[in-house]
Amino acid sequence: MESKLQELTNKLYSEGVEKANKEAESILEKARQEADKIVDDAKQEAEQLMEEAEKQAAETQRNVEAEIKLASQQAIATLRQKIGNSLTVKMVEPAMKAVFSDKEYLQSLISKVVEGWSKSGNFDMNIVLPEKDKAELEKMVKNNFAGEMNKGLNFEFDSAVKSGFKVGPKDGSYKISFTEADFHNFFKSFLRPKTNQLLFEE
Repeated sequence: MESKLQELTNKLYSEGVEKANKEAESILEKARQEADKIVDDAKQEAEQLMEEAEKQAAETQRNVEAEIKLASQQAIATLRQKIGNSLTVKMVEPAMKAVFSDKEYLQSLISKVVEGWSKSGNFDMNIVLPEKDKAELEKMVKNNFAGEMNKGLNFEFDSAVKSGFKVGPKDGSYKISFTEADFHNFFKSFLRPKTNQLLFEE
């Protein structure tokens, strides 16, 4: 009886241990599978993050390179413009100042404009002269254009005109400008491209 009881106990123990081992093995296998999945997911996520980081880095590099290229082109264009303007100013400005400070030349130029304008018999004309030269130019105007002024020609002085003069009808509908700045810009338009061509072989 006792031996049968011992045999039954051993059998139950063996079956319990075997069942426990199987359950433990199943749990371990499941844990291993879950661990493998976690590792695989982590690897995939890391690869995606790396790929995205590489794309962003490449895009940032392209943007930076494009901005540097654009900035360098703008800097070169600005430098060329400044060099061209500087040379043009040095060549043209002294001559323009000399021409427009010559009151006899200015009088001759105004006379030709008045003569051309008045050929139509119309003296409805307003000439604007530099305010800073008013004392000197008023005498010239009165001495040389008295007859035309009696027929309707009008002279006025404006501080906005630095040198030269502007002319137009009295109603102010338009003005034709003959100032130093106008001629300076006119000559610059011819000299600047040539200067750039000489400097930069364009």
